[in-house]
Amino acid sequence: MKETIETRELILLDGLDVAIRGTYHKTYTDNLVSQANLTKRDRIGVLFLNSLSPTRAADGDSAVYWAKSFAELGYPSFRLDLPGFGDSEGDPPAESLGFINQGGYASITSAKIRELVTRFNLSGVVVVGHYAGGVSALYAAATCPECKGLVLMDPYFRRMQPVKQAMRQQRNEGMLHSSRRPSSNIHDPLKEIRLFLAGTVPPENANHPRLRRWKEVASTGLPILILKASNGKAQSIKPGIDELDYFEYVLGLAGRRSRVVIKVLDCVDRSFASRMGRATVRQRTEQWLNACFPLMKH
Repeated sequence: MKETIETRELILLDGLDVAIRGTYHKTYTDNLVSQANLTKRDRIGVLFLNSLSPTRAADGDSAVYWAKSFAELGYPSFRLDLPGFGDSEGDPPAESLGFINQGGYASITSAKIRELVTRFNLSGVVVVGHYAGGVSALYAAATCPECKGLVLMDPYFRRMQPVKQAMRQQRNEGMLHSSRRPSSNIHDPLKEIRLFLAGTVPPENANHPRLRRWKEVASTGLPILILKASNGKAQSIKPGIDELDYFEYVLGLAGRRSRVVIKVLDCVDRSFASRMGRATVRQRTEQWLNACFPLMKH
């Protein structure tokens, strides 16, 4: 299946009997020569993974905007629908979030990265994942040498729980705190914050397998850009004390060799899909790409 639309091409990756459909955003050079003549392997591609229900276009077509922008800079860009989502074949897992959180798409993602590298003569790819897509990107990076960098948008390192259960827990915690003396309310949270920021213990609701995978990946020196929204949308469940910020802790886990960059984006909600959100992500990611993967001048 192939269809060319100006600077885009619909693609099908069918290796390992797993059919994945996506969109290839061509660079200016790609449009001047045929694919068969793209023999130089010094090109880094940018791969966008979808997150849960949104298709590869992402909320508000934000991934389309970013892929187009990076292709115009000279980075071949790709947007894929993982199995069971968008145009790709198969049914989504019964418990999609649980499947993703356990790294269920890691092997498929790794295989498709290798397929892209071979087919489009790339030296590797930078994988971009938003929220749950970032989980798949992180797990894939641990087993895929062709993954040369990660852009994780609002990544999470906590265990997830059903909404009703979380609301019940929040309600119970609220009742418990209200029954305590004021001194108790002050002392315990401050102690937790000090331990948390010191990096001595992980937060109580940490996802330990994911933290181990993070340490495995980040400690190698793989370039990683984390984009964090400072002004998230109103949440139905207020974060607990141990959900305030994982980034001090994960930076400590990454070690001295790490090349992790964290950028907090002001006045941007967690979808990153507003006009300001899309533009800010593009600007920050472009700066990072230029610093870590400068384009070769021929």
